[in-house]
Parts: sequence; C-alpha cells; structure tokens
Amino acid sequence: MSIILGIESSCDETSASVCIDGKIVSNIIANQTIHELYGGVVPELASRVHQQNIVPAVHQAITAAKIHKKQIDAVAFTRGPGLLGSLLVGTCFSKAFALANNIPLIEVNHMQAHILAHFIDEPKPLFPFLCLTVSGGHTQIVLVKNYFDMEVVGETLDDAAGEAFDKTAKILGLPYPGGPLVDKNAKLGDPNKYKFTEPQIPELNFSFSGLKTAILYFVRDNVKLNPGFLHENMNDICASVQSRIVSILLNKLKKAAVQYEITDVAIAGGVSANSGLRDGLNAMATKEGWNVFIPKFEYCTDNAAMIAIAGYYKFLAKDFVGQEVAPLARMPF
Repeated sequence: MSIILGIESSCDETSASVCIDGKIVSNIIANQTIHELYGGVVPELASRVHQQNIVPAVHQAITAAKIHKKQIDAVAFTRGPGLLGSLLVGTCFSKAFALANNIPLIEVNHMQAHILAHFIDEPKPLFPFLCLTVSGGHTQIVLVKNYFDMEVVGETLDDAAGEAFDKTAKILGLPYPGGPLVDKNAKLGDPNKYKFTEPQIPELNFSFSGLKTAILYFVRDNVKLNPGFLHENMNDICASVQSRIVSILLNKLKKAAVQYEITDVAIAGGVSANSGLRDGLNAMATKEGWNVFIPKFEYCTDNAAMIAIAGYYKFLAKDFVGQEVAPLARMPF
C-alpha cells in the first residue's frame, strides 16, 4: 500500500490531500478571501495566509483520511509554476515534513497536475489524448502521450483565457473573482447580441489581449452614449463575451484534434469549470465524435488532489527529489 500526501500552494488556495493506492481519500482546500478587498491576488498577502493555513489543512486532510502521519510514504508538492512566495511556503513545509518523517519528496508541475486530475475518477482518458488546459495564468493545448510525457502543441502568445474572463468582469464592474460571475450572468443573456472579432492567430496558438482591448473600447463607447448601458445589458454582454472566448478555445482544439487524429479530448484548469465551455465542448464532441473528459468541479480549480495523484504515479516510478529542491515561479513544462 502507498500513501501520498499532496500539498498545493501555487496561488491563493492552500490545499492538502491524501492519496491511498491511487484513490483520493481526502482533499482539503482553504480559500483566501482577503484578496476580494483588492480586486485580485496580492502575492505578499497570499504567502502570509498560506503560512497560517498549511498546518491546519494538512492536519484536516490526514484526519479525514483516517490515517496517522507516520503511515505516509511520500509527500508531493507543487514546485511551480506559480507565485514564488506562495510556492515557497508549500515547498518548505513539504521538505520539512519529508525530512522529519524520513520519507521521499516528490516535485510536481502544477500544469501537468491539472491534466492528471483526469486520473482521479472514472472514466479516464486513454493515451494519447488532447487536453485543453485553461486557467488564469495559462492557456495550452497539450498532447498527452503518457503520465509524464506531455507536449505543448499550442499556447497563448500573451494573456490567458482566465485572465480575459477576470479582466472583462473588472471592466464591467463585477467584484473579484469575476470569472464565475461572468458565467452566471451569461446563462441569462443572448450570446449573439454583440459580436466580438475572433483573432486570427497562426497554428494552434491563442491570443486574448486584443479581445480584452476590444471589450474595453466597446464598453467605454456605449457607456458614453448611455450611462445605464451596463446595467441594462449586463447579461447579454457577459453571454456575448463568454461565447467568443469559448469559440476561440474550441476552434483551436478542433484544429488540433484533426491535425493529430485524436478523438479523446479533455479540459482542465480553473476555466474548465465554466459552464459555457463545458456545454460548448460537449456539443462539439457530439458533432465530431469525440470522447470528452471533464473533471469534477472540485478538481478543476487549484487543489491538492491533483498533486497527490501526480505524486502517486511519480512514486511508482521512484521519481524523487532531494532537500536542495527550490520552488520555480516559471517551471518548464
């Protein structure tokens, strides 16, 4: 039997999880609400709150798993990418925990872990498959050949899809975190009410900076003409923006599926919780004959269960690191 403790602290969620023989038995997530006051994550505050939350989160995860810490065989942690101060807290705790209990230390790439979240529950995709990983900091199409043989075949050249959602929310005056609110309002709006141009980016890459600028100018110009424009049309604006972001993502994913002749397609990352993206992917899957894989909501956002499951497969391969390991804000895929 193998028991893996997973630690996630890449941004503003402090999370701990226990994986027993490839099964997630606990997954504790401590959110940080302090950032709502500032309209975005403040790195220094995030790292301080991680220090407060990490010991209680680990204790809760171990208690919920009904094990003793001495039974843990290895500790897996997010080495990067992410906010350096936040990563440092998780890395230092994991190193100390491993040293104190004389167990191996396993580094995990945060973005690879999002993809491996698909191996937490059934059904699981078959290799090779394509995964669209979309979050506040990353937008990538990944060709997944094995658990740790992954190739980024397309990525954003500037801003990520999650950032486009959050910046749109800010432009519209919605509180942080705004992405889920755009999704909520979009369900009540007409996605065809307003038209935003899809950027023509070569190959399988993305760009969202131009779309953000177009939304900013669209709102500015219409509010000048009608001060009540946002209030009167909020749902339609959110629906139209969301429709365009989703179409950009899915059109590239479709192109990749054709290029690599793959029918198993997955999505991962925080934005994969977006209902518009999920509905659009399922509709495209029906049309294209894809097998689609979407994680449970709790495994879409940052969480330690995906770190623990990645750690489990690395443990089987005896892929360990030493105490000299340091966090990487930008970690190579």
